[in-house]
Amino acid sequence: MGLSSAVRDPDAAADVIVVGAGPAGATAATYLARSGVDVLLLEKSTFPRDKVCGDGLTPRGVKQVLALGVDVSGSDWIKNKGLRVVGAGRSLELPWPVLQDFPDFGLVRPRRDFDEMLATLAVKAGARMRVATLVTAPLRDERTGRITGVTAKTADGPKEFRAPLVLACDGVSARVALGMGINKRDDRPLGVAVRRYYKSPSRTDDDYLESHLELWDRSNPEKAKLLPGYGWIFGLGDGTVNVGLGMLSSSKAFGKTDYRALLKTWLDGTPEEWGLREENAIGSIGGAGLPMGFNRTPHYSDGLLLVGDAGGAVNPFNGEGIAYAMESAALAAESVLQAVGRPEGASKEAALHGYETAMKDHLGAYYRLGGIFSTLIGKPSIMKTATRLGLPRKDLMYLVLKLLAGLHDSRDGDWADRVVRSLTRMAPSV
Repeated sequence: MGLSSAVRDPDAAADVIVVGAGPAGATAATYLARSGVDVLLLEKSTFPRDKVCGDGLTPRGVKQVLALGVDVSGSDWIKNKGLRVVGAGRSLELPWPVLQDFPDFGLVRPRRDFDEMLATLAVKAGARMRVATLVTAPLRDERTGRITGVTAKTADGPKEFRAPLVLACDGVSARVALGMGINKRDDRPLGVAVRRYYKSPSRTDDDYLESHLELWDRSNPEKAKLLPGYGWIFGLGDGTVNVGLGMLSSSKAFGKTDYRALLKTWLDGTPEEWGLREENAIGSIGGAGLPMGFNRTPHYSDGLLLVGDAGGAVNPFNGEGIAYAMESAALAAESVLQAVGRPEGASKEAALHGYETAMKDHLGAYYRLGGIFSTLIGKPSIMKTATRLGLPRKDLMYLVLKLLAGLHDSRDGDWADRVVRSLTRMAPSV
C-alpha cells in the first residue's frame, strides 16, 4: 500500500515527532514536553520490551538519569562502586573517580525496566506516545526536500504523522536517516555485542562492574585462541547476571566469528562455581550492532536530527551507548527549543544546525581519539601487550579508566583529568 492510500489520523500532527522511545527518544521527548512542546513519540514495540545491552550505567550515564530528576535510591537500582578489570592473569578494582562533572557511583537496571521507566517519564511530562507503530520512511516536501513527517505501519494499517521537525532516535536501523539519504560512514568504527542472562547466585551481588580484556576461544581446548574484544559480567542483584562480549570492526575476526558460540566457549573458561553454563542460562543469546564514533552524519539536515545510535553516538573506547544517547538527546532538545521559539527563517535554521555543532564540540575530538584507539586494540598482540604491561600499574589504569569511560572533569581536576583533556585537544574533531 503506497503513501497516497495511507490513513489520515486527525491526532497525527505535532510540533515535533520523536521516532523511537529508547533512552535517546524518551529523554528528548521528556525535555521537550516539559517545556511545552507538543511531542509525538512513536515506538515500534510495546512496553515492557527488552534490548541487547549490558544493563549497566557508568557514572556518565547516571548523570543523565539524575538530570531528568529520577530517584535512584530505590531497590530497582543496583549501585556499584567501580570497574573491575580482568586480564593477563590479574584483576584490578578501580573505584569510580570523585569528580565535579559526574557522580561517583554506577547503576545496574535491566533495559526491560529502564526503558519503560524513561518512556513513562516522557508521557508524564506530556509527550503523546504511540506504541506498536513502526516508522518505515520519512515524508518530504517535494519542493524543498525537507522532512515533513513520517509514515508508519500500525495495527490499523499505514498512517502518516506530520511535524516540521523529526528526531530520529530509531537506533542502529536508522530507517529515517536512510530515507533521507544519510548513509553510514565506513571510515568510522562499528562494533557488535552479544549477551545472555544466567542464574548465578555467587556473582549476582557485586559492588563492581566486571570487564574482561581477553576473550579466549576454547572451542578447541588444546589450542585456545585469543580474540580481540572484551567481555563483561554485571550482577543484577536478583540471583542472575548479565554476561556478554563485544568486538570491533577494526579486528580481522570481525564478521568472521560466530559470536554466540564464542560467548559459550569463553564462559567455559570461567570458574564452575559461577554457574555460567548452558544449564543455568535464561533465554537465548541476543545480538546487536554498536554504531560508533559518529558513523552517520550530518547530525542535522533538512528538519531531521539524528540522536543516539541513529547518529553513531556509541563510545568507540568502551562500547557504552546509553549515556551518550541521553547526552545527545539533551543537546538535540536544547537546539529544538531554541528553534521553535524563533520565527521562520535563517535564525531558526541556525538554531537547528547548532545541534550538529554542539555534538562536534561535545564529543568530536574525543571520538576521533577513540577511533584511533579502536584501530590499535583490534590487533590481539597489541591488546595482549597493553593488558600485561598496564594492569600492574594502578596509576596508569586510573588514567585509562578516565579516558576510556569518559570520566574526567572538564575544568580543574587532577593530573589524569589534565592528561585526558590534553590528548583530546590534540585530536582533530570527527
